[in-house]
Amino acid sequence: MGRETKRLTARTVATLTEPGRHADGGNLYLSISTNGGRRWIFLYRWAGKQKEMGLGSARDVSLARARELADAARASLAEGIDPLAARRDVVVIPTFGEAADALVEDIKSGFRNEKHIDQWRMTLTEYAAPLRAKLVSDITTEDVLTVLQPLWQAKQETASRLRGRIERVLDAAKAKGHRSGENPARWRGHLDALLPKRQKLQRGHHAAMAYEDVPAFMARLRRLKGSSALAFQFLVLTAARSGEVRGATWAEIDLTAGVWNVPANRMKAGRLHRVPLSAAAVEVLEKAKSLHLKPEGSTLVFPGAKAGAPLSLTALDMLLRRLGLEITAHGFRSSFRDWAGEETSFPREVAEAALAHTVGDATERAYRRSDALEKRRKLMEAWAQFLDGSGETRVIHLRQR
Repeated sequence: MGRETKRLTARTVATLTEPGRHADGGNLYLSISTNGGRRWIFLYRWAGKQKEMGLGSARDVSLARARELADAARASLAEGIDPLAARRDVVVIPTFGEAADALVEDIKSGFRNEKHIDQWRMTLTEYAAPLRAKLVSDITTEDVLTVLQPLWQAKQETASRLRGRIERVLDAAKAKGHRSGENPARWRGHLDALLPKRQKLQRGHHAAMAYEDVPAFMARLRRLKGSSALAFQFLVLTAARSGEVRGATWAEIDLTAGVWNVPANRMKAGRLHRVPLSAAAVEVLEKAKSLHLKPEGSTLVFPGAKAGAPLSLTALDMLLRRLGLEITAHGFRSSFRDWAGEETSFPREVAEAALAHTVGDATERAYRRSDALEKRRKLMEAWAQFLDGSGETRVIHLRQR
């Protein structure tokens, strides 16, 4: 009489909580750890030694799928092949859940804030639950929409972050050879045509543009002429405040070092702020010179209509009104911060320093002597590449250690 197999049922798998190995038969077990972890394992003997082959998390791999994997392992044994060795010789396509968990493990060292990693885990586990059991190679646009549509209007920021994280999981899967073709979670030129436009983002009293839309906005600015349009490009590229940009002087700009030194008396925090200039920001400054925006006797980088006077308080917001946009110039600082937090692995402290924000208590600030200029330079260069919008519109994910 053959060994009893298929002892488990989908219901028992869902309800079992007792730690230990629960046999399904045919060397397939549901292993439950003391901390509640649940995974499938295949036990077998090879060269006189017992070996264990993991078949995936029970959260992401169904009982039926686990049995299929166990069948394949037994077939390898019947042919005199070690199942673990056989698996190393072929490309094993992971489920979305396995790929998502692996990505979080890969990138977590790039974050200082454990809460941020917890948010990644939560969104890719709870909100992306319908995707987790699917092989990454099989996920379609329809699958992604099924996850995003219920959240898109009700929880706009959550939905946007979820979309970006799904996209990154699938990008990583493609880089590892686990899928091919276009990324079904890609926004520009794909999901932006299938999902309704998000309502404007509010941050306090400053209405801001969703960061996904800023590259297109910058393209519109580059087609405009005049001091206001160049000043606005410089504001977005440097994530600076309106007053800091409008009052910028040529004496503050060091093109050789690629740094804009904003003096303490022009900063909200009352201390010198060094702004690393990306290649795109330098290009804007060169245009300001070439367009003769430096009238004789004026030291202003972006002078107003009146000789020797800066742009007015409302000049940049008026430009937005002419473009039909109900947002504020200050709101682009929020757009930059959202992008840095959601699309890069730069530490929070670097992004906050780019905005000239005070981070930490007095003791922590006393020990932090550096303003992380070179780390911020890499961040601002990545931001400029994202804003350029040429070729691939995906963000370059840079990791700081």
